[in-house]
Amino acid sequence: MTQNAEIGQSIVANGINTNYHDVGTGFPVLLIHGSGPGVSAWANWRLTIPALAQQRRVIAPDMVGFGYSERPKGVRYNLDTWVAQAVGLLDALGIEQADLVGNSFGGGLALALAIRHPKRVRRLVLMGAAGVSFPITPGLDAVWGYQPSIAAMRKLLDVFAFDRTLMTDELAELRYKASIQPGFQEAFESMFPAPRQNGVEALASREQDIRALPHETLVVHGREDQVIPLSNSLTLAQWISRSQLHVFGRCGHWTQIEHAARFAQLVGNFLTEADALAA
Repeated sequence: MTQNAEIGQSIVANGINTNYHDVGTGFPVLLIHGSGPGVSAWANWRLTIPALAQQRRVIAPDMVGFGYSERPKGVRYNLDTWVAQAVGLLDALGIEQADLVGNSFGGGLALALAIRHPKRVRRLVLMGAAGVSFPITPGLDAVWGYQPSIAAMRKLLDVFAFDRTLMTDELAELRYKASIQPGFQEAFESMFPAPRQNGVEALASREQDIRALPHETLVVHGREDQVIPLSNSLTLAQWISRSQLHVFGRCGHWTQIEHAARFAQLVGNFLTEADALAA
């Protein structure tokens, strides 16, 4: 039987049995995935983890409601729960401070975590991030409104990527199968019900809190992103005083997949700069 690469180690984080990957040594970086149907930390970060792990300890959890983490009965899928789980994971692993990299939904979580627990975060990377209010895009509405079928998954993959050749029928079938595992779709449907604009607002942090962030922040976005608008990252780069912005051309919502090597190098260099300053 082939081992499922999406299943890593297991630990209790704020009362939730959490599936996570823990690779490499050095200053820790916590990777928080996006909210696509059937997503897991490994599916989201499989190309990023080995690249970053060459220089640091990389930790990538499945947030509750996603992947192979526990879905406790009665759990409330909201910012408070997800942030508490992420901080609980750091606590359980004995990590006082980490760099944070958040993708899309995970960007909104990373932003909220940095605001609520500023001393737990050294540097912040926000990629195609939610976290500010914006009119929901047709792309995001389609992602959160997904109903399982191979055809629907194939359509979503075309929304995610600029380069459609990366989105094969095999990948669509793989992600569809991931989305229909027991409990996956039920949890997913309960997170972002219609009207889904409410989901955008629920992931948003207050402008004054974002402006008050003291952290060095790298903001990354794909110019052709159809899921989270580029304007989000322009706003974040304006509001966060210690920020820099990198926009990838010919790139959709999956920067870490469409431009995997360049993304990992960009993030690695940004985090290594902090290592050098701390030395």
